[in-house]
Amino acid sequence: MPSRTSPFSPAPGPAAANPAPVVDLDTGGVIALQPAVRGENLSSVLQAIPHVTGTETRMPLLLPLPSAVVIGGSAALAPLHEALRVRGRRPPEVILLVRGDFARIERRTLLTGLTGLRAVGYLTAIGDLGAGHVPLDLLADAAPYLAALSPALMAEVPRDRRRAALAESLSALARGLGVHMLAPAVAGEAQLAAVRSWGVRLALGPLLVPGPSGRVHVPLPVVEREPAAAPLGPRVQDFLLPAVTLPCEATAEEAVAAFGGEPSITSVVLVDEYQRPRASLDRGRFLLAIASRFGHALHARRPAARLAAPARVVPRSTPAIAAMRTAGHDPARVYDDLVVTDEMGRCIGIVRVSDLIRHVASGAR
Repeated sequence: MPSRTSPFSPAPGPAAANPAPVVDLDTGGVIALQPAVRGENLSSVLQAIPHVTGTETRMPLLLPLPSAVVIGGSAALAPLHEALRVRGRRPPEVILLVRGDFARIERRTLLTGLTGLRAVGYLTAIGDLGAGHVPLDLLADAAPYLAALSPALMAEVPRDRRRAALAESLSALARGLGVHMLAPAVAGEAQLAAVRSWGVRLALGPLLVPGPSGRVHVPLPVVEREPAAAPLGPRVQDFLLPAVTLPCEATAEEAVAAFGGEPSITSVVLVDEYQRPRASLDRGRFLLAIASRFGHALHARRPAARLAAPARVVPRSTPAIAAMRTAGHDPARVYDDLVVTDEMGRCIGIVRVSDLIRHVASGAR
């Protein structure tokens, strides 16, 4: 079967420690990395973080987090915050996937903890849908960025038609709530075809790990299914991808390292101390300036902001059509990524203009 190929360089070390790429099935690009966590407790997560936070990559992280840690409040979460800070990771670059059963009486505490994590700037996610103890109305109350199907449920797809129907209905529910759905543990092309038929865009699993060449091969769909149209039209948050961010004072050399981690990184957002976007670096223009004659000597140790352009900011509730108009205001930057902000003006991700164009084109057919 034909496939898209995305270059990806795993961290050095034993294969068991290599992070798993989260793949965008529409583009074949890697948008985040999930470390290999051996265990169900916070200490296992903390031990896995160094494998994907070295200088070799600045890709956003997808970290599984036991629900008990979130329920435990600030004190329980402090080691995680510190581990990420030491490794130079900012909250908008991290998706915290909350997993594990919790008692009904702990629901309010869990929601409070998730709200606090979002306030800090983390992207939150709810895992184990379909097999774990996750009340469906929690998705409405928690308003996560992402939801993940249970690996146990995915293991039965597509052999078990009933479980496949359950997974499809959960995907439709997430889409209706404006939540991205992630399909984990994708091990075969039949599973991948089922995932695509549900309208799920993000996936990870053995089928999507880098091969000996270090590249991720994504089998192309045989037949595309028309996506369900949203009643009021899509908003930019429906196309949101994690942003790669650097502080405003970062040097051009640091930006080069960020772009060098993964070819699918199309932009780096420069943010202030409050995570508000101040400027953005387009991959093509920035690397062209660095690669020009004397470019590295002139720019490497100087602020990257000198080569940046003002961030093109859109609130997350902006309709996709309006965002495309924003993109068209400057003919020289039509295809630059749009920076999406929350109600406080903080960067929560990016939207690629090509994704907006693809959606509008598919709706016009």
